[in-house]
Amino acid sequence: MLSKENPSISSESSLLPETSSRSPIDLRKIPSASIRFCGDSGDGMQLTGLQFTTTTGIAGNDLMTLPDFPAEIRAPQGTTAGVSGFQIHFASQDVYTPGDKIDLLVAMNPAALKTNQGDLKRGGILIINSSSFHERNLTKAGYDFHPMEGDEGARLKEKFSVISVPISELTLNSLKDLELPKNQAERCKNFFALGMTYWLFERKLDHTLSWIEKKFAKKDILIEANQKLLKAGYYFAETCEFFSTRYEIDPVISEPGFYRNLSGSNAIALGLLVASKKAKLPLFYAGYPITPASEILHELSMYRNFNVKTFQAEDEIAAAAAAVGASYGGSIGVTASSGPGIMLKEEAISLSVTTELPLIIIDAQRAGPSTGMPTKTEQGDLHLALFGRSSDSPIPILAPFSPADSFLLIQEAVRIALRFMTPVFFLSDLYLIMGSEPWKIPDTDLIAPIEHGMIREGDDPSGFSVMKRDSKTLARRWAVPGIDGFEHRIGGLEKDVESGNVSYDPQNHEKMVLLRRQKIENISSFIPELEVFGEKSGGLLLLGWGSSYGAIREAVLSSRGEGTKVSHVHLQYLYPFPRNLGDILQSYDTILVPELNLGQLSFVIQGKFGIQLKKMTKVTGKPFLVSEIYQKIRELA
Repeated sequence: MLSKENPSISSESSLLPETSSRSPIDLRKIPSASIRFCGDSGDGMQLTGLQFTTTTGIAGNDLMTLPDFPAEIRAPQGTTAGVSGFQIHFASQDVYTPGDKIDLLVAMNPAALKTNQGDLKRGGILIINSSSFHERNLTKAGYDFHPMEGDEGARLKEKFSVISVPISELTLNSLKDLELPKNQAERCKNFFALGMTYWLFERKLDHTLSWIEKKFAKKDILIEANQKLLKAGYYFAETCEFFSTRYEIDPVISEPGFYRNLSGSNAIALGLLVASKKAKLPLFYAGYPITPASEILHELSMYRNFNVKTFQAEDEIAAAAAAVGASYGGSIGVTASSGPGIMLKEEAISLSVTTELPLIIIDAQRAGPSTGMPTKTEQGDLHLALFGRSSDSPIPILAPFSPADSFLLIQEAVRIALRFMTPVFFLSDLYLIMGSEPWKIPDTDLIAPIEHGMIREGDDPSGFSVMKRDSKTLARRWAVPGIDGFEHRIGGLEKDVESGNVSYDPQNHEKMVLLRRQKIENISSFIPELEVFGEKSGGLLLLGWGSSYGAIREAVLSSRGEGTKVSHVHLQYLYPFPRNLGDILQSYDTILVPELNLGQLSFVIQGKFGIQLKKMTKVTGKPFLVSEIYQKIRELA
């Protein structure tokens, strides 16, 4: 049996009734809950989840979310391939993950029930839209029996608190006085389900009622319909006598300030915008539509009034080449994609290596190879970022550990790119790009300026050489076109180490290859040392990177609470490594490396430091569960 001290790794729901005798409506205070809305991809589950998220943030809870949706734009309606879901974990204490098993599942059709009931904790609440459980939908979902009837129904009710509500029917009845076509009226049913959950967890309706007015402005009938259904769901839950308990989760104690809900794509876009202002340079983003990186293009396109230019290119190669050209012209060049697109960009990325031009490459990793599973997460591109180019082409690699961490770390990527005149990889993933959490809006006046060596109009050209380097960073001069006296040659051919002219001399080529590598290795002297959470030596150390942070940290916290000697260190800088990483690794008896791939970081660590590691790998398209890492700690500690 897993520990019940931490609700995230408990096998039973915190919504499980404590006794069989209760007053009609009992208000119970709980520390946290995880809920999931799921239904057909046209049922508005993402919108429903986002509204619950915003309302919960306003209520003062800490939270993390995990949207999950099909790759097909028009998956067959009612099938398991077309199920869309949205999970949110909210609590009165710090939240690190969207939750493992869930406490409440809202299933809008049979396919949603079939694909999601395995994630519902024993004793959890299962709200079912019984109107959709007819023969046609059951057949589409692959059922040859009715899951709510007979022995199957009895087993379901034995495991869960099943609330069967004819949501579609109640939706149509609630809107029968409005002149709204039946198909449009039924599409509003998600607000009825949302209203029920608002009542169950004591959420206020105000924000969503206001949002509906703004969302459907100039469509009065839709405003009336959706607001009516939100209230109808709320008051139905209050009066139906299906529920004997409501649940209260206290606000988390947070630093005073202004907060907003922040997704990974929000954070990257805002971080790039701040970096542009702190460097006093224009920002140029070039991309090609691909899931989930397209979210960044959508975000940045809203900031055209802040000297931000966005360009949707005809293909991935053109997008990368355009970003390199923008950097040559004096902008912060940025491009983004996922694994398949990054492979196409590599030739242009190699060009930025040899021309030594700053470039930000954002890899929103997803399950591969090739097209793979476009809407599922993975950490499979570390080796691609390290080794995916011709010859010796070293590039710094950074990886954020949470949606909010992306805001500051993308600025660090820009800082390194400009200071060292190099492209920089930024390895996010679908889990971080699409997930969200509350974020305290920072005072940007406290963020340090970003320094760079761009030559400006009026600078003295005496003794200019494009290959003249900074003695500390080894970065070359950044001379942009059009400034008199700073003309120079640049391109993909090898350059003379002194003049920058084309050179085919063997010894010169070796000097340039070594120089470019040393420049990147020097970055380790400019980045912070790693900090260990837990004991500084001995016992078990968990070494992670990227989005595995939350599951690792929560599992380590739970284990340490039980007296287990286990520590955690997390890498944001994957090349070059922080300078104290080797010393840290030598200080522990056992090192476990959880990764959403087949052991790419483990491969690199063992090769560089000669240290034997324990690998923990997962390639299901889903993030680590806290319980998975917790169990592994118990095996090794």
